[in-house]
Amino acid sequence: MTPRALIITTTGINCDRELAEAFELAGAESVSMHLNRLTADPTCIDQFDLIGLPGGFSYGDAVAAGRIAAQVMRSGIYDALMRALERGVPMIAPCNGFQIAVQVGLLPGPDDDSPISVDPPVPTVALADNDSARFIDRWVRIEVPAETRCIWTRNLHMPPGTAMLPIAHGEGRFVASGDDLSRLESMNCIAVRYAREDNPNGSLGDVAGICDRRGLVFGLMPHPERYTRWTSHPTWNRLGDLGTTLEPPGLQMFRNAVNHVREHDTAAAACDAQ
Repeated sequence: MTPRALIITTTGINCDRELAEAFELAGAESVSMHLNRLTADPTCIDQFDLIGLPGGFSYGDAVAAGRIAAQVMRSGIYDALMRALERGVPMIAPCNGFQIAVQVGLLPGPDDDSPISVDPPVPTVALADNDSARFIDRWVRIEVPAETRCIWTRNLHMPPGTAMLPIAHGEGRFVASGDDLSRLESMNCIAVRYAREDNPNGSLGDVAGICDRRGLVFGLMPHPERYTRWTSHPTWNRLGDLGTTLEPPGLQMFRNAVNHVREHDTAAAACDAQ
């Protein structure tokens, strides 16, 4: 079976092709659909095994980063996204996608075993302006907590010098109350952290990405879809023969999700992507 990945695009999104390619390199078939198409027929989401919310500047990040796209999704496709989660569909939301996901209510998600709510919850975390008040575009060093429940980042193999991801954002500082951060940590929902000496934006607890309690929804400010080839690494020509023995961390994340789908029946069927 070849899993099918839905890439949700809209005005201002500019990382959809990288996200689609990452899914395809990991063994999935990717299909891009505009948010307007999905709000007109949300049931089409029922036909996919994986979902990606790409990065970019949705609707020009008017009002705030991801705010307008999130409101359109909350009113138009929230129920369909919840049905996908009930089926066990993995979702990834890098950068602007992360900003959207927390405002839609996909993240952090419920913290107990209650059924997924049919009403969008009030956001409890946020991505605020970088503490430098500047747009930052560079590679950062990362760490993955040993006990994370995130299916995307578990069991990554990252030899010294390879545990990095590129960032490009102006509003990426992870903000939460002390209680909410402690809850995420106690539930092992911290999916990836910035290396302690390489926090680029002042994120609380060095948090670079989180997952929901099922481990399916993964939001992060770095771009793993831009690290699916060793030649993307800033010093790739010093990495030796890694390219013949190991996949880059970004590609490993997508491979984890595709393998998860193959091991778990998400009951997706064909959908006409016009």
